[in-house]
Amino acid sequence: MPADVPQRAENPERSATSQPPRGSAVSAVEVRRSARRRRTVSAYREGDRTIVLIPARMSEAEEQRWVGVMLDKLAAQESKRLLGDAELAERAELLSEQYFQGRARPRTVRWVTNQNTRWGSCTPAEGSIRLSHRLQGMPEYVVDYVLLHELAHLLVPGHGPRFWRLLEAYPRTERARGYLEGVVSAERLPHLPAARSEPQDTREA
Repeated sequence: MPADVPQRAENPERSATSQPPRGSAVSAVEVRRSARRRRTVSAYREGDRTIVLIPARMSEAEEQRWVGVMLDKLAAQESKRLLGDAELAERAELLSEQYFQGRARPRTVRWVTNQNTRWGSCTPAEGSIRLSHRLQGMPEYVVDYVLLHELAHLLVPGHGPRFWRLLEAYPRTERARGYLEGVVSAERLPHLPAARSEPQDTREA
């Protein structure tokens, strides 16, 4: 099923609004079904809402799956486009306030290009947090999880039960960890030649 991010909406045949997954920065998701839309799934932001356009024939299970795919796609694009070092530091401060009552206070938060075997690192004595540039372009909730992981190290140095209890406050911890594990697994697969694309049919990976 192709996927794209349009600039304008189309007139829907039927629409439904639902709350997004817990931990999402978007307040609501509106799904619009259209009989004219045959194969493509599209999404775009409209204020504090996300509009997802799908074919009318799509099942409820397919709808749920594609809503998740498109939310991740939009979040990845926005993360790559918006989060520089200054925005990353601001995000860390907001996350600390939201999940740790502001107790984790890093002195510096920045992207680095020399961490290829780990997603982030923290030096509690210096109050410094570094995130791998490999996270750039990943969904926002994944970047948030890694930030929270390193923020938690400012409060608890090791990975004992107390550390993991801190991260239980973030509702998308398991999903983010699963995403990162999937990335690592994919990187270990042999690089196969790309399959020939069908005419006018670019499929979502």
